[in-house]
Amino acid sequence: MRKIVVGITGASGSIYAIDLLEKLKSIPDVETHVVISSWAKENIKLETDYELKDVLALADVVYNSKNLGAAIASGSFKTDGMVIVPASMKTVAALSIGYTDNLITRAADVVLKEQRKLILVPRETPLSAIHLENLTKLARLGVHIIPPIPAFYNKPQSLADIITHQSMKILDSLGIEHNFGKRWEGE
Repeated sequence: MRKIVVGITGASGSIYAIDLLEKLKSIPDVETHVVISSWAKENIKLETDYELKDVLALADVVYNSKNLGAAIASGSFKTDGMVIVPASMKTVAALSIGYTDNLITRAADVVLKEQRKLILVPRETPLSAIHLENLTKLARLGVHIIPPIPAFYNKPQSLADIITHQSMKILDSLGIEHNFGKRWEGE
């Protein structure tokens, strides 16, 4: 069983996290450990038609974002990686300086120190020089930065197609086999 931690922060774009969780739920050998910040809960209400209880039901294990004693706060709890989707610039900044005042940043810090796979889906535009410096610093540490930038070679027909493509890129980075999304097959 592969254990994947998903942190959902208060940046706009909670639908990306929901889509990823739906896809992970359909993969039998993946167990998800989910942390949702208080602002992410607000964004789920503001940006989607999902009820929080329905999003929580997509997770195998749910943690309170203030619980720094949770299993995922320790390197001795083995995971196969973590995705922060969407990743707020506050979270990116905290990670870039090792500031871990909540379970999302603590779990990510653990993933970094244990040299496991960490993926950030930063959701901000335009990006300031500070944002870019923080993201660059994390990329140099091996963090995969996968911003939600739509591709059009796959001729998306709906917003769902664009969101699925983002989930495809995240699952690919995690090394999880799947058949979601339309891939480039050449000319």
